[in-house]
Amino acid sequence: MMFSLQPFPSNKPLPNISIAGNIARYSNKIGIRYEVTGELKEIALSPFSNAPARQHELWAKTCFEFFLGIKNYEEYWEFNLSPAGHWNVYHFDGYRQGMQEEVAFIKLPFTFENQADKLTLTLHVDLDKIVAEEQLIDVAITTVIKQKNGEITYWALTHRGTEADFHLRESFIIEF
Repeated sequence: MMFSLQPFPSNKPLPNISIAGNIARYSNKIGIRYEVTGELKEIALSPFSNAPARQHELWAKTCFEFFLGIKNYEEYWEFNLSPAGHWNVYHFDGYRQGMQEEVAFIKLPFTFENQADKLTLTLHVDLDKIVAEEQLIDVAITTVIKQKNGEITYWALTHRGTEADFHLRESFIIEF
């Protein structure tokens, strides 16, 4: 399934970029690919790490994210993927409640390519440790873009709140 992310409306200038990609669930795995095109020189990117690791607060910089919840359950997971190679997964009991690091994952297998005309992040993750294959899931795809001027913009499939809030379950609009 193809997707295109929209920036949360702002009275400040938005970067001249587009974020699109595709997502698929096959068996009990998720494959997701983000592509950022446009004025890439405006985006602040941390240099790639030779020792990528689990890190907190990746959303304070440019960060590719997605949220996954089991249909009709309050609990959900937040996946954070940094262009530097760092990552994290958090489990929530309900809307912004009971946040804790999800220990079922010891690494996330993703690649990041920084080309002259596009940035590409590709991830394939096995969900067996958190979701049963027969369970329906709802997904929200999001991205935080930090510009070189320090401004941060928030991108999502849809923005259902009065402020940028990726945790709203009404925004988990892809169903598998």
